[in-house]
Amino acid sequence: MKVSLPVVMGAALLLTGAAVTGLRGQAPTTFIVESPTMTTGRFMPRDYSPDGRNLSPPLTWSGLPAGTRQVAVISQDFGAGRPPPWVHWIIYNIPGDAGGLPEGIPFDPDHPMPAEIAGAVQGNNGWGLPAYRGPAPPLGSVHNYHFAVFALDEALDLPPGLDRGELLLAIEGHVIGQGDMVPLYERQPMNQFPR
Repeated sequence: MKVSLPVVMGAALLLTGAAVTGLRGQAPTTFIVESPTMTTGRFMPRDYSPDGRNLSPPLTWSGLPAGTRQVAVISQDFGAGRPPPWVHWIIYNIPGDAGGLPEGIPFDPDHPMPAEIAGAVQGNNGWGLPAYRGPAPPLGSVHNYHFAVFALDEALDLPPGLDRGELLLAIEGHVIGQGDMVPLYERQPMNQFPR
């Protein structure tokens, strides 16, 4: 299936941007979100899905606006859920000087976070769990997985376990920047080489 990168990015920004306004109603500044293991418009490795090791992927960001005190991340699939999106991961209270997230954030909420993101907590995904759970679309169906990263002007010290709606409400008016990455995933039959 051929996917147009501008269409993917435009839709992702529109869908997430509609839910969050920036500081004093201004549009947030955009910044760069990358990963050493996946890219917008390309298939993500199997290790980040239940077909593999179901690890949370590493993310990096750069160009955050001055005054960023905290960062929040939502990973979601706008092609799933009733209503969409289906949430795969929420993590927030990330220190503003963190340059990203390491691979394999602990699934157990009682396990300490890595030192570089000390204080970060996870919200509830679509399964009601405070952890990452990777993509598992229907066999042969390509889905887009939108990682939205929000730069916040205040250290909000939010409690763990917020769902997507609760987090978006809590950060409303505090978003001074946003970056996005939208990799793809497609499950393959077991007798074929997985992506």
